[in-house]
Amino acid sequence: MSILSILLIFLCIIMSNFSVNTEAKTFSFKETTIDDIHIAFKQNRLTSRQLVEFYLSEIQRANPILKGIIEVNPDALFLADKADQERKEKMRRSISLSRLHGIPILVKDNIATKDKLNTTAGSLALVGSIVPQDAGVVKKLRKAGAIILGKATMTEWAAFRSWYLPSGWNGRLGQALNPYVASADPSGSSTGSATSVAANMAAIALGTETAGSILSPSSANSVVGIKPTVGLTSRAGVIPISHRQDTVGPICRTVTDAVEVLDAIVGLDQDDLPATKKASAYIPHGGYRQFLKADGLKYKRLGISKNLFGFNDIKVYQHHYNTLRQKGAVLVDNLEVSNVDLVKDAIFVAQNIALLAEFKMDLNAYLKKLVHTRVQSLADVIAFNKISASEKVKEYGQDVMLEAEKTNGIGKLEREALRNITKACKYGFEKMMKDNKLDAWMSPGADIASLIAIGGYPGINVPAGYDKSGVPFGISFVGLKGSEPTLIEIAYGFEKATRFRKPPPSHPR
Repeated sequence: MSILSILLIFLCIIMSNFSVNTEAKTFSFKETTIDDIHIAFKQNRLTSRQLVEFYLSEIQRANPILKGIIEVNPDALFLADKADQERKEKMRRSISLSRLHGIPILVKDNIATKDKLNTTAGSLALVGSIVPQDAGVVKKLRKAGAIILGKATMTEWAAFRSWYLPSGWNGRLGQALNPYVASADPSGSSTGSATSVAANMAAIALGTETAGSILSPSSANSVVGIKPTVGLTSRAGVIPISHRQDTVGPICRTVTDAVEVLDAIVGLDQDDLPATKKASAYIPHGGYRQFLKADGLKYKRLGISKNLFGFNDIKVYQHHYNTLRQKGAVLVDNLEVSNVDLVKDAIFVAQNIALLAEFKMDLNAYLKKLVHTRVQSLADVIAFNKISASEKVKEYGQDVMLEAEKTNGIGKLEREALRNITKACKYGFEKMMKDNKLDAWMSPGADIASLIAIGGYPGINVPAGYDKSGVPFGISFVGLKGSEPTLIEIAYGFEKATRFRKPPPSHPR
């Protein structure tokens, strides 16, 4: 081959790369949605590699300050190249792909991935541990062609180490920040999932919730979070607190994106029976995307409670209530939960009694399934924390773990607590919903999270505005088990009517 031919080939390669890079620059990465990405893929204006490269560059820029991502997948670019090749082959054969194919996603650090990433719940005690397989939801994401970009940081042990542990802090990474206002609470425990998506270090993420850990950080970071009915998504491979209350759900910047992810991760999992089998009956034929209706608020009966727990002044939401009425919703005001004393006892007393016992049992069972680990029980974790300076036991303690270690299964006290929880759900929240014929109950921020947690009920948080300091706040819509289709209609209708979300500043104030 002549020198001229070699030079011509080299020039063609350079021009080809220049063309690809030029086309990528025409794509707006910031605040991009799954629909935006799909259109760009089809028009050959974007590749999965370019998308992953953008997020990696944003992580390199912003994560040292925000600390939203605890670990990046070293195989992310390899997986992106694989996705690009699959897309080319499928397009040639006119075969459709999943809507998550080739799109990077963060998963919370308590969700197992059988790859080069750690799964630690933010704890140094689990660094280097080896999980037996992907978590059930991760299997579904991989089947859909999604790229696991990395692990989002979290409040250590999902905030079940100590009552004094700051939201977003863990021994591995330290303190995560709210991307809007650095001094504001980033909330937990799915802190990094919310802050990273809000700050455009990823388009989508998975979080987990036991009692507020999806809805609360979503509200605090101006993103959409869906807490599914318990069992609708598999908890297999998720470092647990309670099989009775734990659930996995999406955290995204739009209701549409969150619904896309929900569609991909719901369903039966043989490793989480009977919960996923029972909840699968709630999944609508044709999936959840069909409920993204612009007029979703029309004729919906929405309950507004009296300020039951005193966490928030609902007056700041009055303009939202007016908007809801204008869009056709019927607001039932000044509701009080039925049998409120029974409900408060279930939330503040019975729930804690049950969770302490369930945490010890469920965590011990999880640790025993690991292929390799330095800690094989809750007692081992407690002992590790005592000798690890980075775990800051002197500052933050581990009182919750110590109380849980004292439990011995589900005894008389725990059975009574569980009976009280069941009564509170039936004669409290469920009775109020049914007596008032409500489609949903709405609440400032995530104030209602503890109430729906004890019954395994679903909820969706949507951005609702910012206070005078620039700190975000959301609004939550919650309902009875399996009411996700109705909640999606309401949340989507509210989002389209208000469009309050805005990206955070380049650096938190």
